Amino acid sequence: MQRVCFLLRVKPDRLDEYKAAHRTVWPEMRDALSRHGWHNYSLFLADDGLLVGYVETEDFDRAVAGMQTEEVNARWQAAMKDLFQPLETGAADTSLLTLEQVFYLP
Repeated sequence: MQRVCFLLRVKPDRLDEYKAAHRTVWPEMRDALSRHGWHNYSLFLADDGLLVGYVETEDFDRAVAGMQTEEVNARWQAAMKDLFQPLETGAADTSLLTLEQVFYLP
């Protein structure tokens, strides 16, 4: 199982909108994430907009690619894109800056 940590930046003036959207993640989006191997998925948000994500998955590249096949993901990404600082690819889920794991205590 891979443990993946990633970073993004939410616009500081859009933090409340971002948090509100994640209080009510669409059931079909939650189902798609689960179907494509996103487990123990967590998001943490700092007051300055730093977003830290954590997910456990068998294969992160496959999990991201699988979500690209989902229509619900396209709708979710379109709804969220304006809440982020400029994104390298135009969508948050393909602009993730992943961090190298340097320590793990099981």
